[in-house]
Amino acid sequence: MAQLPNIPRELRSTQVLIRFCLRMIILVIFAAFGSIGFGRSLAALLGMSAILSAVIGTMRREPPFDTVLNHWDETVAYAALFSLVGSFNPSVPL
Repeated sequence: MAQLPNIPRELRSTQVLIRFCLRMIILVIFAAFGSIGFGRSLAALLGMSAILSAVIGTMRREPPFDTVLNHWDETVAYAALFSLVGSFNPSVPL
């Protein structure tokens, strides 16, 4: 019987960056169709994405300050973008 190859648990940083960019494209598309406006929809989606990334990072027991990018770095990026969107849109509660 053939054995499955040993898949590494860690992703390379380039794979994490591609994953982040694809998720951002999806978030922007969903925010464009939001009924509460683009800015508020994007802020809500970014906030939920930051929470989700933190939960996934905790569940996978990824170290926050690792040498490769992981879900904790995505959490920081989503939180920073949430703050940036909130600073331009006064109707977003920070």
